[in-house]
Formats: sequence, C-alpha cells, structure tokens
Amino acid sequence: MRTEAERNARGRLLLMPALADWSTRSATPQDIAAVLALWRAAGGPASVTDTPQALARLLRRDRDGLLIAECEGITIASLIALWDGWRGSFYRLAVRPERRREGIATALLRAGERRLRALGAVRLTAIVTEEDPGALEFWRAAGYEQQPDRTRFVRDL
Repeated sequence: MRTEAERNARGRLLLMPALADWSTRSATPQDIAAVLALWRAAGGPASVTDTPQALARLLRRDRDGLLIAECEGITIASLIALWDGWRGSFYRLAVRPERRREGIATALLRAGERRLRALGAVRLTAIVTEEDPGALEFWRAAGYEQQPDRTRFVRDL
C-alpha cells in the first residue's frame, strides 16, 4: 500500500517501512516539553521562541498549528504549520537524528500542506536555515523553490 507520504514531489518512491511504527497528530499542551527536547536533540539553531510559554501561546492561538510524529508515546518529529490569512508558513521541521530518512518529515509536511490548503492557503513558505544542506535538499526534493530575490528581516522584542 503506497501513501502520499511515500512519494516526494518529483514522484520518486521514498524508502519507508511497509508499516510505519509512528503516527502523526496535532500537539497538545502536554507535548510542549517533549517538543522542546526534540528541537534540542535535532540540533537546529535555538531561537528566543524556544520556550514553554511561546509554544503554549502558539497552541492557544492555533490548537492544530503544531504537528508532531510519535512512536510509542515518544515525540520523534515536529512541524509548525500556520495560516495567517494571507499565506501558509512552515517553521521548525525537526526529526530526531536516529529517525531521519524514514519519510517522517515528508509525512508531516504533506499533513501540514493539507491543513493549510483546507484553511485557504494558495501559497506556502518555509523558514529554513541555510547552514543545513540536508534541510535545503529536503525542501527542494519536496517541491519547494528557494526564493533568490528575498531576504528575511527579524527583530527580537
């Protein structure tokens, strides 16, 4: 049985176990500590919003905005998928290092895309660190294009 998560945007078959030992769902406030631990384990750059308070605020604003994958009750991946009424945005795609290359990130991304499309999004963006070639390749393989004519500006408050 093939699912959408088994194919990337170019139609290539991804290597996945016949029966995945993980499932995806929207996070709850009880998942916040596990998500923060996942982000530390995944090794991405830390942010001023990597706090229990910030994630609780995100979930209060959009209870389905944080997607997770879990295996036997352990959080193994996450993706923030938010709709602001103008554009759908993805942040903090993270997978535990020992669980990479199983199709988990692709499954979370496709779930996020379906969610944002249902909310009305016609364009999606992803914030991706340029220092991670694997992350850049993942997004390209998933059908996203790096926008060469834009620069992101940020300010911590």
